[in-house]
Amino acid sequence: MIFNIDIIIEALKIIAAVSVFYVWVVRYDNIKKEFKDYKLPSAFRDFIGIIKISFTVMLQFDDNNLVVIGSLGIIVLMLGAVATHIKVKNPIKDVVPALTMLTIGLIIFLHAYAQSI
Repeated sequence: MIFNIDIIIEALKIIAAVSVFYVWVVRYDNIKKEFKDYKLPSAFRDFIGIIKISFTVMLQFDDNNLVVIGSLGIIVLMLGAVATHIKVKNPIKDVVPALTMLTIGLIIFLHAYAQSI
């Protein structure tokens, strides 16, 4: 089997975009309930959704600078999501998706950053 990191990175970019689209568009009612349960304002929820979708769209471009910005944005958002889950004492099963997306963002960032130096 031939190991090609570029194919893996492209797959991770697609997984990130599809996941964010699914959670923030298809399952938006769940997001509304979650933010309400966490006592976070709806304007904040909508802002987070807009920038999260924007960051995952940035991952799809060939411009390495956009990929670096998009992946850094995902990393920051996922650090916030993990911190929020911990703050409200969610079970670990509820933290795993944010940790997974954080890991995907880190992998994409490290690859994009290495390509730019």
